[in-house]
Amino acid sequence: MSNRNTAMPEPNQDWDEDQQEQVSILNAFLTTVHHFFGDFDALFQSVDDPRRPELIIYPLAALAFTGVLMYLCHLGARRQIAYMFRGNGPSAAKFQALFGTDTCPHGDTLDVTFGRLIPDQVQAVVTALVRTLIRKKVLDRFRLLGWYFVIAVDGTGRLTFPERHCPHCMTVTHNGKTTYYHPVLEAKLVLPNGFAFSVLTEFIENPGENPSKQDCELKAFYRLAERLKAAFPRLPICLSLDSLFAGGPTMSICERYRWKYLIVHKEGDIPFIHQEFESLVPLTPENHLTFHTGPQGKTRQEYRWINDIAYTDSEKKKHTVGVLECVESVPDPKQPGQTQTTRFRWITNFTLKEKQVLEVANQGGRIRWKIENEGFNVQKNGGFDLEHAYTTDPVASKVFYFLLQIAHLLAQLMEKSSLFRQAFPGGVGSAKNIAFRLLEAWRNLHLSARRIQEMRDARLQIRFAPP
Repeated sequence: MSNRNTAMPEPNQDWDEDQQEQVSILNAFLTTVHHFFGDFDALFQSVDDPRRPELIIYPLAALAFTGVLMYLCHLGARRQIAYMFRGNGPSAAKFQALFGTDTCPHGDTLDVTFGRLIPDQVQAVVTALVRTLIRKKVLDRFRLLGWYFVIAVDGTGRLTFPERHCPHCMTVTHNGKTTYYHPVLEAKLVLPNGFAFSVLTEFIENPGENPSKQDCELKAFYRLAERLKAAFPRLPICLSLDSLFAGGPTMSICERYRWKYLIVHKEGDIPFIHQEFESLVPLTPENHLTFHTGPQGKTRQEYRWINDIAYTDSEKKKHTVGVLECVESVPDPKQPGQTQTTRFRWITNFTLKEKQVLEVANQGGRIRWKIENEGFNVQKNGGFDLEHAYTTDPVASKVFYFLLQIAHLLAQLMEKSSLFRQAFPGGVGSAKNIAFRLLEAWRNLHLSARRIQEMRDARLQIRFAPP
């Protein structure tokens, strides 16, 4: 691939500074997408279109792109598509250049069509994006210990209703009031530079209105693990899990699939392992490391670890595990001279060595929090409005959820890319400002079809800053 950067359009003497910035943001978006994944048409070609061909006005890729653009521009609601993208000349011209349509599709068209799709096929598109980045070695530099991809698994709430939404609603009753909700279990690829990409989603839902037992995160995890192995049969994976998954069944799954794992260990979880660790640590003083980090090295980390703990689970299955602990002391900002101490501990099947414990703890164990911060929190409170009901149709709801994951992945790639940093060396302040600028560019910037094609076809290298 050529090292020549032809992606940055030449400035137009008739454009003011705002217009040039709009060109730069649109260029960063279109070039990044095409550079890594090609055209949107190709991304969604494996999704079956249930519509009659002679009645189709908007290709399925145009509908999916509109949904993704809705999330990227932080519109917050499906009905905003009509207000922001339809009846707008520059927007119509871009849809014409990209998809050959006269204008942007209506949000109701998305809703009706998405309700007829097969969600698993759209899920496959999400997974394929991550697989493409891995196959192209875009993420190799961020592997744990130079080899493992860390995948964090955690659940989160998605939709909540005061009345039953569909037969598959989960229910909880408090003070006589029943709430109906739809949580998900997510497997996200989490990387030390801040990336948190959805790999697979398992919807936690009941099989019918009155199940004998409700679905739960553990049941969903067993289903998700099987799908993850099928999707990435040879990928070296390290699962980063919270204490809910501490137990023999999780260990057995990882052993069977040849995965590594780091599971948060609390004192009440698997007491035998806790007791073994506490009794063996005094006997192995060599398994100790002190590390100073943070401003002026004032953050102190004390690492202790034990290997080869023999554990037999409740099903009489034997496992050999290790335990890694980090006790971190940081200056207390409210009390000068005092420190705040936090204890982190993980059960793992890594054979722990002194030269590796720092990386295993920080880029394998503690990195799990990125699924909550860079993942769920951004999608809920960073403009993507994960908890907003973009539709009442249960099938379309899943499709919209997957499009949100695609939008979030593209937003991260765009924001952290060398192309974006080159265009905005001083930054733009926040992800909210990126979304606003992209919306402005889409609605206001007049570009020819030739110029848009040049952005898509640009040959260049896109790099991401180290952690």
